[in-house]
Amino acid sequence: MKRLGITRTLECCLRRVDRLKRPSCVLKLLFFVGIMAGFASGQESLTWQQLLEKFEAANPTLRAAQLSIDESRASEITAYLRPNPDVNAGFDQINPFSTQVPPTGGSKIYSPFAYTEPSGSISYLHEREHKRELRRDAARKSTDVAQSNFADQQRTLRYNLRNAFVQTLQAKAVLQNAHENLEYWDRELAVNRNRFRAGDLAEVDLDRLELQRVQFESDYQTALVNLRTNKIQLLQLLNERTPLDQFDVTGPYDFSEQLGSLDVFRDAALDTRPDLKVAMQNVDLARINHQLAVSNGSTDPTFSVDFARNPPIPLYFGVSVSIPLRIFDRNQGEKARTQIDIRKNERLEDAARAQVFNDVDSSYVTLESTVNLLKPYKEKYLKLATDVRDKMSFSYQHGGASLLDYLDAEKSYRDTRLAYLNLIGSYLTAAAQMNLAVGREVIP
Repeated sequence: MKRLGITRTLECCLRRVDRLKRPSCVLKLLFFVGIMAGFASGQESLTWQQLLEKFEAANPTLRAAQLSIDESRASEITAYLRPNPDVNAGFDQINPFSTQVPPTGGSKIYSPFAYTEPSGSISYLHEREHKRELRRDAARKSTDVAQSNFADQQRTLRYNLRNAFVQTLQAKAVLQNAHENLEYWDRELAVNRNRFRAGDLAEVDLDRLELQRVQFESDYQTALVNLRTNKIQLLQLLNERTPLDQFDVTGPYDFSEQLGSLDVFRDAALDTRPDLKVAMQNVDLARINHQLAVSNGSTDPTFSVDFARNPPIPLYFGVSVSIPLRIFDRNQGEKARTQIDIRKNERLEDAARAQVFNDVDSSYVTLESTVNLLKPYKEKYLKLATDVRDKMSFSYQHGGASLLDYLDAEKSYRDTRLAYLNLIGSYLTAAAQMNLAVGREVIP
């Protein structure tokens, strides 16, 4: 709307340039034209793909969710670490009251470490049954789950963005329609004012026509508020602070009569839906955790090497193996719990698969119903409402129809046109719902 007004202003200014004689006036008008052109070009109008790119780069919720993948990758490092060896050092037979006569003779000297025996040992826990590898595999599978969870959150946020985008396009179409209705009614009022001045129209009828303009003004202001509200929602999703007058979106506001088969959408959803992938990956993760629980029930020996000094032996060493006897605790509880967890995640996978079919089928039914409603509007009802309004206007101006009939025809046209625009919005919303159900954009 603002661009349309600026364009008309520029055209008027340029037409006036040809009629001006003074160079100073010409320069002032050209300067004004430059300012208006710069203002018009400053408005940012984004297509859906541009909007999506900015959203994925700037949305704080999406960027925060992406960090969970990096956190899970860091956990892989911890899971694959080897156990740290233990080092022990000791000093035995320290006598704080010991004194000795030096070999060269003389008085006794204080020697608490004369008979001290130093000792030390190194021990290392050896993990058996591939515990370390299984922990690594579980951590990697957890990273896969985190990636799928991120993709699922991205799918939901994209739907929110698409829904806001569609609502903005719908608000723009409704605003344009309200503007056209207001302009049309102003033209009708001009004609009927001429009739009143010519004595061909009663004053009360002209007043009723003037009062009818309030409804058109109300429609225009309501559409304007809705457009600005939807733009604010888009800017919030983009995490931008662009002024509303400099932000706009553009895209086709229409529907397609052709729909693919339901089976095609179902197959695409089964291959793409990230929440279904999460359910499948959780089953694999539960199986790895069960293997790890079984492995943790095995015995891990601790190998040690110790060394010491025991006069007259200057140095000796020994080796030992420590094996815990797992008589009572063989990790039975974790084995049973992880086995149950496998069955639970398998049931959750079945539920996720059923949810996919439910979402796709519901979205398809909504799309099909909306298209079936839009076809007769486009092929018949819009043209019929326009013809009835124009004929009733002509009849009323020539005395062949009453004022009530004319106003009723005008209201029917306005309602039919608005219903058609809202149905297109419903179709685009249903298309976004189908993209959400499938997990990727199958309907542009």
